[in-house]
Amino acid sequence: MMFPSQFPFVRVTGTPFERGRAYGAAVPERVARSAQIYGSTLKALKVDDAFRADLIAEFSERIADFGAHYLEEIKGIADGAGLPVGDVVMINARTEIVARARRKVAGEGCTGAIILPERSANGALLHGQNWDWRSECVDTAIVLRVEREDGPHILTFTEAGGLARSGLNSAGIAITANYLECERDFRKSGIPLALLRRKVLEQENFAEAIRAVVKTPKTCANNIMLSTAEGFAINFECAPDESFPLLPENGMIVHANHWQSAVALSKLTDTGVHAMPDSYYRDWRVRRLLNEVGPALTLEDMKAAFHDTFASPYSVCRPPRPNATGDLTATVAMLAMEPNRGTMDVIPMPAVQRSCTQYSLSAEPETIAT
Repeated sequence: MMFPSQFPFVRVTGTPFERGRAYGAAVPERVARSAQIYGSTLKALKVDDAFRADLIAEFSERIADFGAHYLEEIKGIADGAGLPVGDVVMINARTEIVARARRKVAGEGCTGAIILPERSANGALLHGQNWDWRSECVDTAIVLRVEREDGPHILTFTEAGGLARSGLNSAGIAITANYLECERDFRKSGIPLALLRRKVLEQENFAEAIRAVVKTPKTCANNIMLSTAEGFAINFECAPDESFPLLPENGMIVHANHWQSAVALSKLTDTGVHAMPDSYYRDWRVRRLLNEVGPALTLEDMKAAFHDTFASPYSVCRPPRPNATGDLTATVAMLAMEPNRGTMDVIPMPAVQRSCTQYSLSAEPETIAT
């Protein structure tokens, strides 16, 4: 099976609606494919049209309340891609909508790491992640650069049609996120995670990025890793209604998909790790491999750790394989960021190829050696 060697790069400017329309027009097939993937998932779950419409209407209202400009951008994406607005709302709230239909969250793996300047060979903070999800999403993912007049520029890796996933901004703030699950999930509706991540990337100040994470109500649990080029990082294990911070140890943070905070584990139940027990050794492997390098780590060291194949196919770097529900899953992309430079190195399907593209806040994409 052949996989793309790089993801499409989309650059947008203007008002929220103008940005969205340019975005949708640039990659209409990918946006349509995103909508088809999650629309088909709802059909497979026997969701009727009325229930789907109700869910989309509910999350459209929540998005509008969170920020009217987000809904304007979504409307622009739909217009540019020639799709109903509801389809693009579904893409941005796909975790919440699919999980509500299934009555259980659909887990996406992911292993993330942040290296502080005191552990970095060049003295700059490094932040990265392996994104584990449905293999077919290698054909829907893009890298989006949003050049804003009302705040920092944004560089984000996301599924086509989404407002954000992982990324960084021109203020030096970066974010990645990992799946978590607990018994508090889906008791109430909150803000879709894609919108929360976009909110973080719109912030000029790191304190406001933190505020966005801890203040925003969520529908389901999620692990959110934040960093700033100024030299600090923090991890929040988020239940829908409460956030539990973890600070760096030995100059780094590494997190997979199980709860680690002692406070969190005293208050809630980890209901997701049975679906991905490999989480326990994935973050252990990345931490161990980085520590074995020594005190001065590079972005290439981070990539090497993310390429780890220990216990494959249930490894840090996952080849395509069926999951418990029959979907073909894999490490769809590896991301390695230097927020101070505004760069993001991205490798599609890193278990089967090594072609790497560097995306930037200030330059065109460039193929680089790995």
